[in-house]
Amino acid sequence: MDLNPPTGENYANPKICFFHVLFKAGALAFYILSALFFDSFVIIFVVTVLLAALDFWVVKNVSGRILVGLRWWNEINDEGESVWKFECLDQESLARMNKKDSWLFWWTLYLTAVCWILLGIFSLIRFQADYLLVVGVCLTLSIANIIGFTKCRKDAKKQIQAFASQTIASRFSSTLQSAFSVV
Repeated sequence: MDLNPPTGENYANPKICFFHVLFKAGALAFYILSALFFDSFVIIFVVTVLLAALDFWVVKNVSGRILVGLRWWNEINDEGESVWKFECLDQESLARMNKKDSWLFWWTLYLTAVCWILLGIFSLIRFQADYLLVVGVCLTLSIANIIGFTKCRKDAKKQIQAFASQTIASRFSSTLQSAFSVV
């Protein structure tokens, strides 16, 4: 993953980028600032988890598809086993993906999890087990997206490599056939 944002390139999907960041920032900001405005832990828990769930859904179903061309889900098969399913765009479409959109997607995905970990550490230090529960739920949703999209990206790379090796093999065999058919 590139540490520096791409230069000279604009966001291809600024609205999707905005909402990708909005729910992450909203959940974090509400959690951090809620103690100033609310005394009720229940309100803080419900609203923070709701915002984190909205972020999970937006990332998994909208921004992941549009910004990086990846989609994942998990289903239970007939034997009761958990099966991961991955989808990615074709190679041409993946090559045309906007680098700045992709950079924003991956960095905010990982940065949000780091923020939740730091907030969890602060809750531990302050002996606030109830707030640690909120952080735990939000961190679980963030990590689920990280794992899903990381596995999806690895699967997409395998598909690209398989396609490339298949294409090279077919061209090589057709070249060999044409070379020997001339003789």
